Amino acid sequence: MAQDTAAAGNGGTSDASAGGGAIGIGDINSGGNSGGSIAVGNIGGGDDVKVVYDKYGKPVVVDGDDDGAAVAIDGGDVTTSTSLDVSADGGVAISDASGGDGNFAFVS
Repeated sequence: MAQDTAAAGNGGTSDASAGGGAIGIGDINSGGNSGGSIAVGNIGGGDDVKVVYDKYGKPVVVDGDDDGAAVAIDGGDVTTSTSLDVSADGGVAISDASGGDGNFAFVS
């Protein structure tokens, strides 16, 4: 007995993609933006000693009548690092190329 094969139309091609899109990141607080603190005790030099700040915002003790030495206070540098790990995974992509209805198959 001979075996016959029937061919019917297929659904064609189908494409699917799951692009990750864009990521929006708001404010990042990495520790309050404060450095070290320095406590300064009594500084001699008379009753006209006062604390002023230089152009960098650092306090400097100034003696008005030069009967004592000026004192500079420097807290050094502070470095902080913040690491972020973000992802825009694409998720699931589903595609379908069904053959449809009403296809004809011929056997020869």
